[in-house]
Amino acid sequence: MLAEGDDGAAPPGRQDPGRPAFLELFFDLVYVFALVSLVKTLAANLSWTGVAEVLVLLLAFTLVWALTTWAADTLDLARPTVQVQFIGVAAASLLLAAAAPDAYDGRGLLFAGTYLAVHLGSSIYYLLLMRDAAEPRRSGRIVFWYTIAAVGWIGGGLTAGPARLMIWAVTIAVEYVAASLGWPAPRLGRSQPQEWQLVGERVAERYRQFVIVALGAALFVTGTTFSLSAYTIDRAWALVVMFTIVVLAWRIYIYRAGELLTDAIARSTNPALLTQSAAVTHLIMVAGIAGMAVTSHLVVMRPLGETPPAWAAVTLGGPAMFLVGRGVLDYTVFGRISRSRLAGLVLLAGVTPAAGLLPPVVVALLAMSILALIAAANLVSTHLYARTPMPPALR
Repeated sequence: MLAEGDDGAAPPGRQDPGRPAFLELFFDLVYVFALVSLVKTLAANLSWTGVAEVLVLLLAFTLVWALTTWAADTLDLARPTVQVQFIGVAAASLLLAAAAPDAYDGRGLLFAGTYLAVHLGSSIYYLLLMRDAAEPRRSGRIVFWYTIAAVGWIGGGLTAGPARLMIWAVTIAVEYVAASLGWPAPRLGRSQPQEWQLVGERVAERYRQFVIVALGAALFVTGTTFSLSAYTIDRAWALVVMFTIVVLAWRIYIYRAGELLTDAIARSTNPALLTQSAAVTHLIMVAGIAGMAVTSHLVVMRPLGETPPAWAAVTLGGPAMFLVGRGVLDYTVFGRISRSRLAGLVLLAGVTPAAGLLPPVVVALLAMSILALIAAANLVSTHLYARTPMPPALR
């Protein structure tokens, strides 16, 4: 299991273990493009099949981001050899993002081969150059599992049509199950907490930055869609509505569980499990923000007229998924789920039947209004009641 070290020690050479390195922020820039690429891919094929295809790719990108982020805690990013590896992963991730729109067409093998090269290449690189005593076990397990995963990724790349999606979906599910179990491998066993040196403050900051990457991608899609369309009053109103939705998502995220995640990890009876749980909740929220970005593309492009069922689903479903992830984050930090999250989900479900009768921009305005009510409720609640991290007891 990918876990926080017992002593919280930082790798040698890291001046401030609680702050991500500038190189990591540079690395995140690639993932803005990756999310934008996935959003535009889904917007071009907004169907259940399109959602499944993009979800598989999002899970793949997220696993690359997460493993690279966790590895940074065990390495000295000031070393040139480590910097070369990080830049190499960034370059490969850029190629992945460029191949993503055609990953289920003519660039399946390119996507699969690049994805495997990131995982296998990084692990082999660490095995050859890192002298950490835990490295052979840590990277050896990942090499073992990605050798198995290679069968699915390459096999899927050689097929066509629905078979590729099915094979890749099963493969990525196997990868996530293996990660949750600590990458168990013959003779190497499972990953143990002492093999990783995740610093609670730093991990929380990196998760926050993952959300910021998603919000940045949503703003990029909103702005570029508006700039490439005719400048009209209705599109201007759509731009304002979608920008406000992104702002409200940021506000709801950070106030206050997002701010107090670091303290929650420090107070937890099982920081490793809490850190892992927080990773899942942030993935759910990022998926919801990606849905908001798809909505931005659709609504700013055509704010008036009929709202197709698929458009209504993503316009209301994106905020709903975000609230689900945000509710789980509440439980992770405070040991309970805020009633405003549940109320927001009920309200979103309540307006769903009328969505098909309203123009897209009005449906988006309803979603914005619900998020605004939640943000206001958060503000009032925080002024009335103190918020102290009380993570649930984990074993």
